Amino acid sequence: MLSLKNKRLVILGTVLIALGFLAFVIQAAGDHPERAWQAYLINFLLWSAIAQGGLLFSVIMHLTKAKWSGPLTNLSEVFAAFFPISFGLFLILFLGKSYVFPWLHMDLHGKEVWLNVPFLFFRDGVALLILYGLGFAYLFCALQLKTSRQSAGGRLRSFLDQKMGANPDVKRVRQRMSTFSVLYALAFACVLSLIGYDLVMALDPHWVSTLFGAYQFIKAFYVGLGGLIILSAVIYLTQGDSSGLTLSHFHNLGKLFFAFCLLWADFFYVQLVVIWYGNIPEETAYVIERTMMSPWNFLAWGVLIVCFVLPFFILLNKNVKTKPKFMMILVTVILIGIWFEHLLLVGPAISHGSETLPIGLLDGFITLGFFGLMIFAVVYFLDEFPELKRFEPSAEKR
Repeated sequence: MLSLKNKRLVILGTVLIALGFLAFVIQAAGDHPERAWQAYLINFLLWSAIAQGGLLFSVIMHLTKAKWSGPLTNLSEVFAAFFPISFGLFLILFLGKSYVFPWLHMDLHGKEVWLNVPFLFFRDGVALLILYGLGFAYLFCALQLKTSRQSAGGRLRSFLDQKMGANPDVKRVRQRMSTFSVLYALAFACVLSLIGYDLVMALDPHWVSTLFGAYQFIKAFYVGLGGLIILSAVIYLTQGDSSGLTLSHFHNLGKLFFAFCLLWADFFYVQLVVIWYGNIPEETAYVIERTMMSPWNFLAWGVLIVCFVLPFFILLNKNVKTKPKFMMILVTVILIGIWFEHLLLVGPAISHGSETLPIGLLDGFITLGFFGLMIFAVVYFLDEFPELKRFEPSAEKR
């Protein structure tokens, strides 16, 4: 049974989803339907990356045998609940293919073998199924080690309890967990690269960057850490010490977030420098349009300031990283900045020729709709496995 607090969150999520759906329909039925699908694509990429990168934190902690993460590992696994929603959202992209893929109306000069809708959805769909399948396999092993059969839950909990068995072989489960963690990490890099190539870079089919795939999966872990900080802060502020979270957890997680802020900016800079130095017309045109031409030039500077300069100088301070409420606000601002970074990448291709930034109030409502889907996924999973937000070291079989 849902608690009163969870019921309120479900109601909030329902309202946000309804609001986002209504905004999408209004935008799609208006004079610029491409704007609706532009917002849809941006949010699909962002929220899916938060979920994918969130689970990767647990995978990395397991592979490195890190002891400091504690309850953060539990909470990072909650993001896997968004995987089925993400896959469904990917399939819906097919309905907007004429708006999402501007290369459908271009001469691809022989690239039709790779850039065609059936093959694209087949390969990306299979890739996401592999990534999410490995993620769920890893999660299943993790839950075997962390959850109690006596805890209450719904149908999902009952189903998993039946599959887990009464007395799982801890050593064997850990071996499987290690295997799936390696496979998920490898799939994460490969699949996020593929998605970045097909759904972002290919929007301008004559632009090529060999570093773009790495840029995409580094960014996905960056935003995944951001999502974990927000969820951890919410749990800590509502449950306090009973959650098992301490200020040192936020300090260490803040340092990791800061490190990947630097790494994301480094990949951004390296990619830019190589294009500038090579000075090849089909490469420089992409960068010039997004950094020097109106209306995108101001957005480019804004993204740089919000996603790198601002967190760089703020997170140099140790005390800031130990304040959950402040970190939650800061990370929210950064994630909004990453949303605009996605707009900077896909907007010029989808809303080609726009003299003003192709964004309005309806885009915000569509984003809130996706946020509502994430609320639903997180609340549902924590309701099925409530022990994940009440960390007890002794409960984990070692």
